[in-house]
Amino acid sequence: MITIKNVNHNISGTAILRDINLNIPDKSITALIGPNGAGKSTLFSLIARLLPLQQGCIHIDELNVSHSKSTAIAQKLAILSQENNIQSRITVRDLLLFGRYPHNQGRVTPQDQQIVDQALQRFELEVLQQRYLSDLSGGQRQRALVAMTFCQQTKHVILDEPLNNLDMYHARELMRLLHQLTTEQGLSTIMVVHDINIAAAYADHIIAMKNGQVIMQGTPDDIITTDNMQTIFNLDTEVVSHKDKPLVIHHL
Repeated sequence: MITIKNVNHNISGTAILRDINLNIPDKSITALIGPNGAGKSTLFSLIARLLPLQQGCIHIDELNVSHSKSTAIAQKLAILSQENNIQSRITVRDLLLFGRYPHNQGRVTPQDQQIVDQALQRFELEVLQQRYLSDLSGGQRQRALVAMTFCQQTKHVILDEPLNNLDMYHARELMRLLHQLTTEQGLSTIMVVHDINIAAAYADHIIAMKNGQVIMQGTPDDIITTDNMQTIFNLDTEVVSHKDKPLVIHHL
């Protein structure tokens, strides 16, 4: 379980996060939702140790994020941020092998190659495996980066806007696969998402943030209501049920 206690974060004297206390459940998909500036990506960065904690504590199972070694955290937590520093002149296959580094420290084993082969197949990347990242479309690159994250084979996975640059087909297929992998492997998958209907369709647990605070959390049925959409997004919507899932109509 990822446990967050009394977390506050300020930038230049402005409160970005205020009194965040959360227990993010295991073996499920948790979606972080909220308007721009709600603090979702900042919270993501603190969990991932991309930003130092100013106040409070975060534990990934028994590991204290502030004090644990990076190698220990990397074996528990895989991350995909919106910004990455991976060099473009790397093939897709080598990128996925890079995801195995926390386990092999650069000494690639036959098991690593097998894990990469499986990921290439499951993420529909086999025909692209010898292509350089710089030669891929934005959507192809995004799928490769998500696949690399899962090659790390950690218990916890956090993804900041994993559907960036994906068309409708690949966004749906990726979400189906993430749901399948979460169930099969008993993962704790946490996603920052802007598409509320993706959260409604695939998340088990939703955390809604606004103005740097957690304002509500629960199941999709608990959170995705007309009144709550007004509270969270200041948006008039219609919420209907489709295949036993809430669906937000907000385009008209």
